[in-house]
Order: sequence, then C-alpha cells, then structure tokens
Amino acid sequence: MEREVRYCTTEDGVRIAYCVEGEGPPLILSPMWISSIVLLGYDEDWVQFLRRLGDRRQLVLIDQRGTGASDRDFGDFSRSALVKDVKAVADHLALRRVSLLSIDFGCRVALEFASRYPDRVSRVALYAPSVNAGDMITEEARSGLVNLIRGGWQLASQIFPLMIMPGVSGESQKRFFLALRESCTADVAAAWLEACFDDDLSSVASQVQAETLVLHGRDDIAAPFEFGRKLAALLPNSRIVSLKRSVHAPYIGDTTEILDALGQFLPARRVRRALKTGEEAPSGVRTVLFTDVVGHTEMMRRLGDERGREVLREHERITREALKAHGGTEVKTMGDGFMASFASAVRALECAVAIQRAFDERNASLPAHPEALEGRAEPQPSAHASTGSARADRSVGAEPIRVRIGLNAGEPIAEDEDLFGAAVIRAARIAALAQANEILVANVVRDLAEGKGFMFSDRGEIVLRGFDDPVRLFEVRWAQA
Repeated sequence: MEREVRYCTTEDGVRIAYCVEGEGPPLILSPMWISSIVLLGYDEDWVQFLRRLGDRRQLVLIDQRGTGASDRDFGDFSRSALVKDVKAVADHLALRRVSLLSIDFGCRVALEFASRYPDRVSRVALYAPSVNAGDMITEEARSGLVNLIRGGWQLASQIFPLMIMPGVSGESQKRFFLALRESCTADVAAAWLEACFDDDLSSVASQVQAETLVLHGRDDIAAPFEFGRKLAALLPNSRIVSLKRSVHAPYIGDTTEILDALGQFLPARRVRRALKTGEEAPSGVRTVLFTDVVGHTEMMRRLGDERGREVLREHERITREALKAHGGTEVKTMGDGFMASFASAVRALECAVAIQRAFDERNASLPAHPEALEGRAEPQPSAHASTGSARADRSVGAEPIRVRIGLNAGEPIAEDEDLFGAAVIRAARIAALAQANEILVANVVRDLAEGKGFMFSDRGEIVLRGFDDPVRLFEVRWAQA
C-alpha cells in the first residue's frame, strides 16, 4: 500500500516524515523501536491492522528521527529528543488535542509527551510496555545484542523477528526483518536500543494524568505480562487488559481482542444516523473561529503561574461574553485561546470584531507604565471591596491582553462535542498567521459576508502548512469600521 508521505521540521531542525489517513478524532501512533511507514505499508497484516484501527479516526503515523523517511543522521534517541518529533507533527497538523497509541519501546515517547503536554492529550493506549526495557535481558546479554547490531545488522535483523514472533510464518518474519534493516543504519538501531535499555519510566509514568489503557498478552514471550502490570500500577489513571496471546507484535495473528479493546477506549467519529424518508439533512456548514493570546509563554514566565492564570481568566471572561452575545458555540479552550463555531459567517465576524474591540478598550484603559506599579506599596482594600478583588485588580489590571483571530468556513466533522477536519485545520493555520490585534479570514468567509458592512484588506494567496492549494486571506479592518 503506497502512502503519501509529508514532512515537517522539529524545533531542533530535524525533518520528520509522517502520513495521515482517515477522518475523525486524531490518533498518533508511536513506532515500536524502529520502523518505516513506507515499508510497513507493504505488509498486509500491518495494513489490515491499521485499517481497522483508523476506522472513523484520523490516524497519524510517524517515522521518528534517524528512521524511515525522516532525517537519518541523528544519534540522540532520548525521550526528550523523540518527543520533539511527535510535537512537531501535532503542531504541523494543528492538532490541539490527540489520543496516543504506542507499542513496546515506543511507549516511552507517548508517556513523555503526555506528561509534558497534559492539555493536548485526551487518552493514552500502551501495548506491551515495561517500566524498564533493560529488565527483559541481563546486562551482559544487552551488551552482546547491541554489539551484534553494530557488527552485523543483517544478521541481527533476522534474529529479532524470531524473538518477538514465535510461531509466526517465515514470510511474516522475513517482511518484518527487511523493514527493520532498511529503516535505519546499524548505528542508529544500536543507539535507539541502548537508549531504551537505559531508560526508566517510573518517574514519568507517575506524572501522566490522562486516562490510560495498558494492553498486554498474558503469555507474551518477549515481554512478560508482569512488565505491563508494573507500569500500569504507576500510572495514576490507568487500567490493564490481559490479552489471550503469546505473539508480541500486535498486528500478527488474531487481532480481534486488541482492536476491540482499543475501539472501546479510543475516541472515534460517530456514524450519522440514516435519515427518515422525506427528512432533510441539516446544513453542515459552520464558520470556525480560533483565538490565541499573543506572547502567552513570555507572559507566564514573567508573571508566574498564579498571576498569569488571573490574566487568562480575564481573557476567558471577555471572550465568553462575546461568544454568548453573538450566538457562538465554545468548542474548547486551550488555556491561551479558544476554538468556537458559528452557524453564520456574519455572526462569527461580528463576534471576532467584538472580541478585538473589547480587548482594545480594556488595554487602552491601562496605565501607560504598568511596571511602575510593581514597586508601589499594595493599597489596602476598601470596606466595599474584598481582598480577592483587590488582588485581582493588582495582577490583572496592569497587564494588556492582545489576541489574534482566524476564521474559516466549511463542513467540519462533529464528534463528542468537538470538531475535526480540513476546515478546522485551516482555521487554526490562519489564526497562527495573524498578528496581535488582527482578524484574518479565508476568502470563503469574506464571500459569505459580502455586502454586510465589513471592511477587508486583501492579504494575497498563501499556501497553508499541510495543504497543497493556496487560500486567499483577508484582514478584517475592524478598527476603521
């Protein structure tokens, strides 16, 4: 099966290959050790497994650094390095919240991502994980295995399938070791394995707050069931499912039990009910609006968590008042921004203008030099003001809030009170291009609001990240309206 491979770049400059299949709630699959999304696409067992796994989901497959179609010349395979690959892909696709599925050694990456970015992870599924992969074999055997890889990658790539696929046909083993061998160099395979053997997941597991499902074969020869049980016990919000299988690779043999458990646990797009005879289908066109607080990270670092959160509460109050006044539906908030939808493009534009005007009026009322307030003695609260109100005035009142807003219209996929699809991704991309105090819209939004009194400035055609066709953008001149 030929896959369309896309690319993005991590914050440390590594080009990462990935592919996207299907539509629905996003699910990112972390590879087990090393792999290739292209080569494994020719393994029919793997293809069928992914097809069922991706049913009614947006399945995202990644070649991590050093492997597959990603940049090959990298030697750091620590959790902190590998999590950058997942983040880069999620950012590139504008995925604000995802589910994660990881297999075997790949579980370390999923746990690291979930612990670092709790607001971006809904659920985590782990297959055959362990607290410390080094527990599988003795230290002497580990050293021998790593040396074997470095000294004879072709031989080593034939041994691994025998270890993790007992009883599987020779043809399946052959396809697997060919994919292994062609996915990376001997040095990369050895360095990857060493990083796994040296890694202990006890600390990171205890920090994962997302609901977590652990799947482990009761008779797994490569990774005993006790390994998965120990890790599940460290996760604050987890449950474990004991599988009736001995084959380590999840896509080999009878996969029904695994896929059924994952299907019940991971979010999926609901199937729309069939319409009754004569019943009209409701319009699916929505205008999607994204807001984002400009300079949020720097502000939180400067003010600290408590004061920074007070500023964000002010931002949330103003935004929610505007959404309510203009018929907007709050889909979700990401702490420093909102995603909302509207049945009318005109109402969405009116709301965007109201938000910018509200923040503009608030910012204009602030003292010209708020930093001077830092050195003053704290005023005593009046008899008519509570201590909490005085504290809010001191921390919130002197801090300007500037937001950028982006809008797009289309027919997003609705699932579990969330929206997905190309229309949503484009809206997020457009918002990211806006400057502070700006409203940027796609040409479809401008066309829907034609003749309604809005003023637009043509910003030209731009190819948004992840899309091939350019989109014409317009700035809403709300200050001059």
